[in-house]
Amino acid sequence: MSDPNSELMPRSEYLEVAVEAATRAGEIISGYFADLASAAIEDKVTANSGEGLVTKADVEAEKAIIDTIRQHFPDHAFMAEEEHTADAGQVSDLWVIDPLDGTNNFAHGIDRFCVSIAYFKDSVAQIGCIYRPTSEEKFLAIKDHGSWLNDRRVKVNNHQNLSDTLIGCGFHYDRGAMMQATLECIRELFFADIHGIRRYGAAALDLVDVGCGRFGAFFEYALSPWDFAAGKLFVEEAGGRITTCTGEPPELRKTSMIASNGHLHEAVLAITKKHADF
Repeated sequence: MSDPNSELMPRSEYLEVAVEAATRAGEIISGYFADLASAAIEDKVTANSGEGLVTKADVEAEKAIIDTIRQHFPDHAFMAEEEHTADAGQVSDLWVIDPLDGTNNFAHGIDRFCVSIAYFKDSVAQIGCIYRPTSEEKFLAIKDHGSWLNDRRVKVNNHQNLSDTLIGCGFHYDRGAMMQATLECIRELFFADIHGIRRYGAAALDLVDVGCGRFGAFFEYALSPWDFAAGKLFVEEAGGRITTCTGEPPELRKTSMIASNGHLHEAVLAITKKHADF
């Protein structure tokens, strides 16, 4: 029997462009990471541009990504974290971009961050590219053709019970009821005898950890489209399951999310749904 991990990744023009754009962005981010004093870290609330932190690396990486894609596809639209927005339902060809997922980690000198790029055709994700520049890992997904870590095909794990697995989670910037709900979920998961909780602060990388079989599941009560667009496809193409924290199919807007290997989904959903009334 052949090794499924030995398969060759199908060629995709869109994925090749995404990898080119992510690599350019990664070079910019790595340059600033080597000299954080030059990154001009700013609070988004102070900058009147949202929540969390923003840096020169975010802004310049996003520009490099969009410029690269426009060289190949000048008529395509963009939904991106820092400046460019498009209505997902109003365009046929849409790129959803997080130039630097894990900005807080980046700003504090922690190397858990990545570039995330997804391409949608008529509101359906076609490719996903998540690039972690510090390790040169490329997590790639092509609709109906699987998920890949560099040139190796990957799958979700086969953990059947919560007591078999690690769980990932995320916290939104909310410090009120949503934070309390997340903590209550973590408490219940520990009483289900999980191996542990991991909160790394970069949702795209948490999602690929599910797709690569490292986590049995991941949940967060509030994610933006650019946080999950590429990672969602990666999990699904790796054989996993995605819903909101109350069990609905997630739309390309701010939403909650559970990603799992499938076997553990209902057990995690029962916990997150119980605490979702906030």
